[in-house]
This record gives sequence, C-alpha cells and structure tokens, in this order.
Amino acid sequence: MPFAVVESPVGTLEVEERHKEIVRVSWAPELPSTLKPSTPVLERACAALELYFSGAPELFDLSLSPAGSEFQRRVWREMLAIPRGETRTYGEMARTLGSAPRAVGMACGANPIPIIIPCHRIVAATGLGGYSGGAGLETKSYLLRLEGVLLS
Repeated sequence: MPFAVVESPVGTLEVEERHKEIVRVSWAPELPSTLKPSTPVLERACAALELYFSGAPELFDLSLSPAGSEFQRRVWREMLAIPRGETRTYGEMARTLGSAPRAVGMACGANPIPIIIPCHRIVAATGLGGYSGGAGLETKSYLLRLEGVLLS
C-alpha cells in the first residue's frame, strides 16, 4: 500500500492509502521524513494535514475508508460532524448513537485515522478522557488547543 510521511508538531505521521482512499494515519517515528507522497491522494492528505497544523481552517476533503465494525464506523461518522473548536463528551455521543459511553470510548481508541477523524474532540464529562495516539493526553491537549478549545 502506498504511504507517505508528514512531520507534525505531534510527531512523525504515516498516512496510508488503499484504492484511492485514506485508510490509516499513525505515529511512526522510525520512518524517514524524506518519504514523499507518491500518489495524488497522499499528496492531498499530506497537504491537508500540513494546513491543519498551520492553524488554517480544516480542508480534510478526503475519501476515507476506516476499517472497523459498523458501530465503530457510526461513531467515526459522528466525530466527523463535530466542527473544529468544539468537543462532545463520551456520554453525549453515546446518547446520539443509542449506545454506552464506554463503547464510544472503545471506538475512539480503535480509530485508524486520527486527527482527520477527530477522536481528540471526544472528552470525558470530567476532563480530557483518554487518547491513544502520539504522546497520549499531551497530544490530545495540543490538538484541542490548536483548534481553539480552552482546557481547564
């Protein structure tokens, strides 16, 4: 599968494509940052991530194909509807989906396309909650601050 590497303030990101759709974004410190996008889809994804980290309005107009269960895909679709600079709690998401907060949290942790599918925008009612990408809560806090979310 074609992939590219993007240097970001939260670490080196590997972006993977399959059949002209983004299937994965992961933290990959062992990859050389000289690896350039090899397809138009990867070029667009890397450019969109670079713009995102520059603070520009989101331009994630990408075709995504995250692998997961039907429930996980429902959670991820709901995440995509959360505007930049806003958050939802696990409980709010669960009520919207007719599910339990823990199930939403598990879907967040299984998100194969973090940042683009903004699982960092899902927080606990009492604070940040968890985050499985990058440096964990430090990364989640950075992403939320970048989007203008005031953390208490």
